[in-house]
Amino acid sequence: MKNNLFPIFLKTEHLRFLIVGGGNVGLEKVLTLIKQNPSVNLKVIAKDFKQELIDVFTQHPTIKHETHAFESSDLEQVDLVIVATDNKETSQEVKQKANAKGILVNAADQPDLCDFYLGSIVNKGHLKIAISTNGQSPVMAKRLREYFSDVIPDSIDENIENLNKIRNNHKGDFSEKLSDLNQLTSSFEGKKSTKKYKRLVTEITLIFFALFLGYALSSFVSFSEAKDFVVHIPNVFYIMLAVGFFAQMVDGAVGLGYGVTCSTSMMLFGVNLPSISGSIHTAEMFSSGISGFSHYRFGNVNKKLLLALAIPGVIGAVSGSLLLVYLGNKYETITYGILASYTLIIGIRLIILAFRKKIERKKVKRVGFLGFAGGFLDAFGGGGWGPVVTSTLLAKGKKSSLVVGTVSLAEFFVTLSASLTFFAALGVSHGFIIAGLIIGGGIAAPFAAKLAGKIPQKAAILAVAFLVITFSIRILFKIF
Repeated sequence: MKNNLFPIFLKTEHLRFLIVGGGNVGLEKVLTLIKQNPSVNLKVIAKDFKQELIDVFTQHPTIKHETHAFESSDLEQVDLVIVATDNKETSQEVKQKANAKGILVNAADQPDLCDFYLGSIVNKGHLKIAISTNGQSPVMAKRLREYFSDVIPDSIDENIENLNKIRNNHKGDFSEKLSDLNQLTSSFEGKKSTKKYKRLVTEITLIFFALFLGYALSSFVSFSEAKDFVVHIPNVFYIMLAVGFFAQMVDGAVGLGYGVTCSTSMMLFGVNLPSISGSIHTAEMFSSGISGFSHYRFGNVNKKLLLALAIPGVIGAVSGSLLLVYLGNKYETITYGILASYTLIIGIRLIILAFRKKIERKKVKRVGFLGFAGGFLDAFGGGGWGPVVTSTLLAKGKKSSLVVGTVSLAEFFVTLSASLTFFAALGVSHGFIIAGLIIGGGIAAPFAAKLAGKIPQKAAILAVAFLVITFSIRILFKIF
């Protein structure tokens, strides 16, 4: 069967939609439309509505809804109709009356009654892909949507904006523009074709390395000795294993919270501040490295922003570490007070921004100073990179997944410099605590990075705000 469909993209701000049906299918269609345009001109009618749909109406008061059976008057001032009911007679009635008025109709799961289909949609900023199987296999369309959502990085939006700037500033004719843009985008081709082979080689290499390492260790350590070592591992290791896992899930998914979670737990064991900061940064060096690499793989890193944060962040981390080691706790209260007050204000502001219909994107000024301040406060206070850097960037309306990924990778270089400074001055103590944090954080890092690209921006901002405010209040209570 030949596919004669002609795909188009509609400007939803210029159209009026009607959905007939208030069940699961109706809910799905409503969510699909408001995802594309939260301010869509939409009316929904049904004899009754399921509770989840009523909740959507509460969250989006611009959506009109009426509780009654379909009537001909419902078609007044309507451009497109979506029938979301399993009643064949109702669907036929709606189509007949709508077509008589020149209105196109989509009937869910009833291809013979459809004038158009709603495809599976991939959203990546300015990039939008609609997938259709000519009504034959919605499941296949869904699988293709999931595939493209995974393989297309979130950073593609930045690439599109840059290409648009190049196109607008190009002085040549159309053919010259096309040739230059084709050359610029040629690097996009062929990358995926070798991906599976690279993965296979990596996996085989790791397997051989593990076998070789296991064989080598067996020559020096017997099975009974290894078993005895495992039996005598203190409980604190397993506690820190759980702490490291949870802390890295939070940090990798929303961009902050690792140091706060770990430092709070370590204080229960009576560890002094320099040792806490040194142990956390030693462990965080590994977890942030894995997390940063995972974010880089998933396309969540802005390279320009990374350099602007990492270099001054390293300088700040070394300065903060040395100040903490050689001046002790002399400025601890002042530092915590400033940090807590600042992050408390940022947290409250983030909540306000999260509930705005649209967060205005602003250019971040003094990124270098932001990186230095974050690195300094992080090293001196045992945490603060995430609360300072991530919250500030999100407050400027930056895309959450790119902020989290870039800040996480920059954090690796910050923690590396801080841990090396602490190691040179204090050495490494509390080995089981560090090991637990490293292993737990390392296990969680890839899952957290994957989660970062899936969390809605509003949810991520609210999560950041909650952690920032909790952290700030805890410190302020401690001070006063």
